[in-house]
Amino acid sequence: MAKMMSLFKIFLRKKTYLLAAILFSGCINFNQEVHIYPDGSGKMFIHYWMAVPDSQNVEIFNTLGIFNPDSIRKEFESVYTKIEDVEVYYDSSDSTTHAKLKFSFSSIDSLNLVEAFKDSRFRFEDGAPGQKIFSQFIPPIATGFGIDGKKFRVTYRYTFSGEVITHNATEEDGKALVWSYNLSEIGSGKTISVTIKPYKLKETPVWIYVISGIVLLIVIIFLFRKKKD
Repeated sequence: MAKMMSLFKIFLRKKTYLLAAILFSGCINFNQEVHIYPDGSGKMFIHYWMAVPDSQNVEIFNTLGIFNPDSIRKEFESVYTKIEDVEVYYDSSDSTTHAKLKFSFSSIDSLNLVEAFKDSRFRFEDGAPGQKIFSQFIPPIATGFGIDGKKFRVTYRYTFSGEVITHNATEEDGKALVWSYNLSEIGSGKTISVTIKPYKLKETPVWIYVISGIVLLIVIIFLFRKKKD
């Protein structure tokens, strides 16, 4: 969403309000899926799409770079991220244009230095002993200039390698926490907040020791029998 917000703000500064109304006449959706590991590193998948009813809008999108693979890659590339895949395609069944992006990051905090996330305020900091507090800010977008807030849906889905203590998600889906809003619900901005107890990075599960012991025992028995023969 930060990527789209950044480009939309640039667009509004450089283009007329009339073109803005044309741009936002369609239904816009944004999904962000993130898995954060105990050390703050992780992986992210972003998928956004919107209806593009005519060729005029397609030309506007091409100018903005919102659905241009090279422009998308440029917005997310940094020393802190590793882009794994960028895909843009048109779905003729419902006249929607889609963009998909998959990448890994060295630290969720470092994403604040990436152009696409400069307004997101990622934080992953110490809380109570043994706990971490994660937060991300969802900045507002003005709903004027022909933008229908009810047609704009953003969804953030987070999975953590740890035990979730508290959160302000709008819903839970298995081990994942989900925040989903339209523009009117975002208002002046929303903050995603989660407190977790991360799994210990150096902690080895007991079953690993059990399996290792069984394998070692089998090897010893095999060598003993071979030597006896």
